Amino acid sequence: MNKKLAAALSGGAVLVLVLSGCGDDSEEKVNDWAKKVCDQAQPQIKKRADAQQAIISTAADGAPADIQAADSKAFADIAAADKALAKAVQDAGVPPVDDGEKLQNDAVRELNATAAEYLKLKEQIDGLDPKDQQKFADGLQGVAEGLQKIERMDQAALNKLQSGELGSAMAKQPGCQRAQTSSPASGAGADASPSKA
Repeated sequence: MNKKLAAALSGGAVLVLVLSGCGDDSEEKVNDWAKKVCDQAQPQIKKRADAQQAIISTAADGAPADIQAADSKAFADIAAADKALAKAVQDAGVPPVDDGEKLQNDAVRELNATAAEYLKLKEQIDGLDPKDQQKFADGLQGVAEGLQKIERMDQAALNKLQSGELGSAMAKQPGCQRAQTSSPASGAGADASPSKA
């Protein structure tokens, strides 16, 4: 019943998509800007990856109450990560590229909007009754649909950042590389601590 959530999450790998660009060396100022963002982004990318893994690992055989708890925590974590990413882009200043100010403003606005939508999803999942399996399954369907909409918003924000020389510069930064999750795919629940096996 949680598989649609897992599918929606795995379909939109959010900030890690910034990181797939490649290109020629960009000017030093662009690289410096990308480094500022990516250094702050690294723990947030990891937090998002761990949250997504928690949803996916609970999806397969989790009881409704476990799914509810894992999804609720994951949505809160992703919202917090998006807010922190927006702050990282804001704090880095205007990127030294054409339309840099608009690019920065759009990315910050859209990341904050996405964070707000994840918090709404958290409220939605928290409001479901895990004791009524049919109603819970129906409610999860609505959550999955909401998640797909948010993933499209996330992608729109990131497409702006990952275009052109800015995207190339970010792709080269270690802080913006694809995050490894703390827990294996077999699932250690929603706990994101690296010590959990």
